[in-house]
Amino acid sequence: MIPFTLHLMRHGPPLRTGLMLGHHDEPAASGAHADMVSRAAMLEFGAIVSSDLGRAVDGAAAIARARGLPLRRDVRWRELHFGVWDGMPASEIDPQGLQRFWADPDAYPPPGGERWSALRRRVLSAIDALAGPALVVTHGGAMRAAISVLTGLDHRGVWAFDLPYGACVSLRVWRGETADTPLSGQITDLRS
Repeated sequence: MIPFTLHLMRHGPPLRTGLMLGHHDEPAASGAHADMVSRAAMLEFGAIVSSDLGRAVDGAAAIARARGLPLRRDVRWRELHFGVWDGMPASEIDPQGLQRFWADPDAYPPPGGERWSALRRRVLSAIDALAGPALVVTHGGAMRAAISVLTGLDHRGVWAFDLPYGACVSLRVWRGETADTPLSGQITDLRS
């Protein structure tokens, strides 16, 4: 059971903020990646992985170029799919439906969208595929799902983390010895 370090970095600001950006491929804002490259320079990792969405890929590619590492894209690191809400401002969504979703994202997923448990399963699968120290450039929801599966915190616990654009969370990850506990981890650093 040799642990490895997993750095999770949220992508830089998208071109338009304030939207429910799940699988909607909103591009990154101009100059959104400079802070990410600087922050990554302080981290130790041997692999860089990114969500396949442009707002994450662009920043990850800039870091990969600066480090001389190949970039691997992995769809499992995408944000939660917000279904019909994807790309909409929260102000245009039924407030009661949105409140039910935030209170219990598994029981009340967005219409046509993804349940919290499905996001957790795919992120767990993505973590399990990592071979060693890695930087993953991803989205706020996927970061929270990773923290949840590795620490046991529920959705309310992980929403207590402030994860602004460019934030980085570092975790120590242990592979479990049984199928009941495939992975576990602890947070070692949180920078925003």
